[in-house]
Amino acid sequence: MSVARFIADQRTIYRVPHTMTCLLLGVSLAWFYKWRDRSLGPGASSGLFTAMDRRRYTIDRAVKVMFTKKRGLHGSPRLHADLLDDGWEVSEKTVADSMRRQGLVAGGSSGGTV
Repeated sequence: MSVARFIADQRTIYRVPHTMTCLLLGVSLAWFYKWRDRSLGPGASSGLFTAMDRRRYTIDRAVKVMFTKKRGLHGSPRLHADLLDDGWEVSEKTVADSMRRQGLVAGGSSGGTV
């Protein structure tokens, strides 16, 4: 059981106010309310709580689709250009970060002998 769930249960079961329980446990009341609002919000089921989380998820999907479409041959500079051509507003650094998070590595021809 999480601390936040414990605090919420104290009010539900024993009618102890959140402020009192937070004070006794040394937990910030703002932190508790943030947890509560997140657990009740639209992102609770997906885990994508903030607008930044949702945008990162969307960009990751777009980068993965483009990477697959280009057969894994293009790195972040070229994928960035391809995404811009498709109408995305995203920086090259964001594309590189997305590729890193997903473990996508471009595998073009090296031009040399092995």
